[in-house]
Amino acid sequence: MSRPTEPVSGRPVVLRGGTLLPMDRERRVLTDTDVLVVDDRIAAVGPQLDVPEGTFEIDAAGGIVMPGMIDTHRHMWQTVMRGYGADWTLTQYFVWYYLEHGTAFRPQDIHAGNLLAAAEALDAGVTTVVDWSHGLQTPDHADAAVDALQSVPGRFVLAYGNIQQAPAEWTGAPEFRDFVRRRITGDDMLGFQLAFDVTGDPAFPERPAFEAARELGVSVTTHAGVWGATNDDGIRLMHEHGFMTPGTVYVHASTLSADSYHRIAATGGSVSVSTESEQSAGQGYPTTWAIRSHDIPVSLSMDTSVWWSGDLFSAMRTTLGADRAREHLEAHAENRTVTHCSLRADQVVEWATRGGARALGREHDLGSVEVGKKADLVLLKNDRSPVSFPLLNPYGHVVFQAQRGDVHTVVVNGTVVKHEHRLLGVDLAAVRHEVEQTVEHLRSVMGEEEWRKGMNPDIPETKVLDNPYTYTDYRSATTHGR
Repeated sequence: MSRPTEPVSGRPVVLRGGTLLPMDRERRVLTDTDVLVVDDRIAAVGPQLDVPEGTFEIDAAGGIVMPGMIDTHRHMWQTVMRGYGADWTLTQYFVWYYLEHGTAFRPQDIHAGNLLAAAEALDAGVTTVVDWSHGLQTPDHADAAVDALQSVPGRFVLAYGNIQQAPAEWTGAPEFRDFVRRRITGDDMLGFQLAFDVTGDPAFPERPAFEAARELGVSVTTHAGVWGATNDDGIRLMHEHGFMTPGTVYVHASTLSADSYHRIAATGGSVSVSTESEQSAGQGYPTTWAIRSHDIPVSLSMDTSVWWSGDLFSAMRTTLGADRAREHLEAHAENRTVTHCSLRADQVVEWATRGGARALGREHDLGSVEVGKKADLVLLKNDRSPVSFPLLNPYGHVVFQAQRGDVHTVVVNGTVVKHEHRLLGVDLAAVRHEVEQTVEHLRSVMGEEEWRKGMNPDIPETKVLDNPYTYTDYRSATTHGR
């Protein structure tokens, strides 16, 4: 049989002899297993599969094959400022993006950020990303965001938002509806959500935005349970007005009461946990310890590369660490010893894959390696690394040992988009050029002194920013959690 030496779009692909984590409901581990991809689907799973003539074969022996990872909350437009806010607090983030310099982003800057973030995601084995795009000040910004996403061979969900206007204003604008009509066409590779937050203002000014989501038939993703910004009042208002639905994704949910968790659980919502963000920025202690006890579905996300890593290996690792740290701390306070871990490695791998698919309503075709599902796959294999062996506990290896440099091959919708540690179909030199132009623009608009000051912020005179949303004057001590 003749065998192609390079992956070709449209040709079958087989990953041979890997250790497979199918992420099925039994969370099995299958050794020496092949996965055959035909067109955009997983055609067969098993040992020593017979494959069609001309199939591209990838040696997965010694590696781990798993579903593509799914990030349910990433502000992709901000990736052009990677690492800039390493020493920020959440207050400084709000000031920079919501109140001051966020307005300096032009459509081409949104394009550059999305382009860089999309390439970074694929490189790290994240095959689906929710672009929590709250910098869309105009439809031109939104068009630029979509243009970037559609130029990279990944799977994305545009969560449309605009922090410079009231949600009721931008969702009710004719130009927003025109954008939806033009660009949201049912493409399997581009999903759509609405992204806005609920302040807890008793007047419920966000209601028209929820009504717009209902009219469009799309889900809402919202930052909930964020210290100093959103809390139980917003959840209660959503519930009382009938806007808590099974598709709603509550990001962070770190400072909510048991009452709010009960409402989320009862209405079938899910929580996107961004542990690196919550630990560092201060939304609240990463909340897996609480939502697990309420049986609320969990997905993982990395939030923004202004601070943190753009991969879900870090998300899995920090989530497991934060949950276990809290469990030990509570036990020690009661003079007890934890003898068995409540949260285990296979669970956080599930959250990074099937959990994300569930949050997006795509569990029927994404998030696991099963015949008939979409072929979104990742091979972790690095023969040049001493960390790649021995492979004893594959779930533990993914969580605690693997990193983005171990991502050997990535398949999205049946197409190989990364192979032998090299991205395919992405012009990194062109991406770099766009990003450099945006950085130059931002530095020019701000001035060098202000640019440097932003990376090394002073302690503000007012140390608490209560409610960064400019469309309402509502203030409440309840935004500061329990």
